[in-house]
Amino acid sequence: MKGILRYLKPFSAMMLGGFLIKTIGTLIELALPYILSHILKNVVVTADLKNIIIWGVAMIICALLSAYLNIIANRRASLVARNFAENIRHDLFDKIMRLSSAQIDKFTIPSLESRITSDTYNIHNFAGIAQRMGVRAPILLIGGIIITLTMDSYLALAMIAVLPFIFITVYFVSKKGIPLYTKVQSSVDRMIRVVRENVQGIRVIKALSKADYEHKRYDKVNKALSQDERKAGITMGMINPIMTFLMNFGIVAVIALSANRIANHQSDPETVIAFMQYFTLISMAMMTVTRIFVMYSKSAASAGRIMKVIETEEDLSVCTKDACPDIDDGNHIVFDNVSFSYNKKQNDVENISFKIKKGGSLGIIGATGSGKSTIIKLLMRFYDTSSGNIFINGENIKTIENDRLHSMFGVALQNDFLYSDTIKENILFGRSATEAEIKRAASVAQAEEFITAFPDGYEHILAQKGTNISGGQKQRLLIARAVLNSPEILILDDSSSALDYKTDANLRKALKDSLKNTTVITVAQRVSSVKDSDTVIVIEEGKIIGAGTHEELFMNCPEYKEISDSQMGGAIID
Repeated sequence: MKGILRYLKPFSAMMLGGFLIKTIGTLIELALPYILSHILKNVVVTADLKNIIIWGVAMIICALLSAYLNIIANRRASLVARNFAENIRHDLFDKIMRLSSAQIDKFTIPSLESRITSDTYNIHNFAGIAQRMGVRAPILLIGGIIITLTMDSYLALAMIAVLPFIFITVYFVSKKGIPLYTKVQSSVDRMIRVVRENVQGIRVIKALSKADYEHKRYDKVNKALSQDERKAGITMGMINPIMTFLMNFGIVAVIALSANRIANHQSDPETVIAFMQYFTLISMAMMTVTRIFVMYSKSAASAGRIMKVIETEEDLSVCTKDACPDIDDGNHIVFDNVSFSYNKKQNDVENISFKIKKGGSLGIIGATGSGKSTIIKLLMRFYDTSSGNIFINGENIKTIENDRLHSMFGVALQNDFLYSDTIKENILFGRSATEAEIKRAASVAQAEEFITAFPDGYEHILAQKGTNISGGQKQRLLIARAVLNSPEILILDDSSSALDYKTDANLRKALKDSLKNTTVITVAQRVSSVKDSDTVIVIEEGKIIGAGTHEELFMNCPEYKEISDSQMGGAIID
């Protein structure tokens, strides 16, 4: 929780003003029972109607003033809580955007979504109630005790004797609450994961008539969440009935003692009436303190989860030139004996070595799961190599700042995303470009024809994830986005799988004609997509089993020849 509190520092002046206003309003509220006692004891007995009205109006004014000051303080508290939570969400989102792929894998996307939504909501709620009630409740509690001690110390001590038991109950129950609410948030993560998977795969679920199966999956995680919430709720819910019992016990003791004291003329009814009002205020204050502790347990669990992300240290730091020296061999991209493992146990790619000249092209082909996309992730430094080095323009990529490194690339992935906006904005993707440059990118990507077929052309609105256009059209828009700024390195990772052979051939020709100085890396399972590359490497189980031109591989690599024959004529694979 300490890490989160630093976000309140910019609002310290506003909070201080709110606390001052809240304090004044609460003190006025605290004076009302005392004024009532004075009226009953000293004013009513005079039978002076004018004096009674004056004191009655004074009570009304005090009540209205107290309400007005509390409203102002509550508005300030709400403003601070809103801006406080906004700053946390901003930093959390910024940090998530800067996490490495390995760190995102560790946290998981559903968990990150939960932290930036429900966890920040818990923090926001606590920040608000802590300011609204965190000042009022202690003043009512402490002030009420002090005033009752001055009015009748004997009765006050009977009431105070109950308070230690209440504090002990609150402390021990709240101590158990934090781990319970942490477990609840983990269950929320799991539920979000299932919901996310179902929303993304809704078409497949319906096509395969698996709605009932997915409903059972959701019920399972939903019941687990309900059980965790029930356990946390029951544990934290123990506070209220225990407190109510103890406070009622204290009230009964006070009433019994006050009856005896009035009978013995040691006190008077007016004092007891005021005393009971103060006791009610003190009881309400204690209930509020309990509520604050319950919300603190939730927010402390959420704060820990949020700060765990924000305070995560960067694991892809920039290396010094001395530790990661450059090379000078005239090639644009060099993989030097690169190996990598996701789980740090068994290599997913091993001893990968190749070189690409500036403006050259490389094709990577292999079966699903062979490690093709892993090579691309390593080139863009989404992950660091386990061994070996990667160089771009002679620089070890570990010495290149992430922003500069990623600005070299234009990337089109098979399952990349389109958002609900115009075709133009989806191609621009937040960058600046002229109309001519946008149309040129669309033309290169073979997207111009279908875009202009829409009545509103480039202003045509896409549905979320581009569900209102075909798979091939989506891929062409993604390629247009990738080539818009004529990147230094263009990566097409299975991004033409939905294109027919003619469109694919036209795309490759357009790329070759329009991006002469761009190094192109094509990852595919179709031979036709890579056969024109300067070099083609064949990947199997994370290793290069063949490298060369299409013709060389056809003659010297049986696995490549088998793929080529099955796709382009010749032997048929069962």
